[in-house]
Amino acid sequence: MADYKGHITGASVFFAIYFAGVAYAYSVEKAYEQFSIFELIAYPAILLGLCLMFGLWPDVDTDSKGQNFFYGIFFLVDVALIASERFQAAAYLGLFAILPALGHHRGWTHSWWAMLLVPAPLFAMPYLYYPERPLVGLPFYGAAVVGYFSHLFMDGLVVSLKS
Repeated sequence: MADYKGHITGASVFFAIYFAGVAYAYSVEKAYEQFSIFELIAYPAILLGLCLMFGLWPDVDTDSKGQNFFYGIFFLVDVALIASERFQAAAYLGLFAILPALGHHRGWTHSWWAMLLVPAPLFAMPYLYYPERPLVGLPFYGAAVVGYFSHLFMDGLVVSLKS
């Protein structure tokens, strides 16, 4: 079982492999030409950030650096939602934020279905808001799943992903 530094390292290695595949896919048809210089720098940085974040996410169910990081983000977003009087969204965020605490460590957050389901909004939301570009969220979803997978791999759970 890895600590947070091990999970960050593992997610970085898995990201390098993932990004090489994404870069190759974009190079085949020269799809990268549609992006500005800023986007060519920002998109890989965002993908790396997502991969690293989801490499820590499964440990949100226990006292960990990942839990501190994510609950800090949840708190700031919730304060912003309340300040902007978006109380329903703040309530939903609060509801979803407590879900990991309802299970035990290495419970549902360390399962193969959570690896696919938790990052799903990264794919679904862009699809809903940009139906003319239905796959725009796919690289972001892929980076999150790769990060999540790296966590399960580093914890030695890949062989037993049957839960």
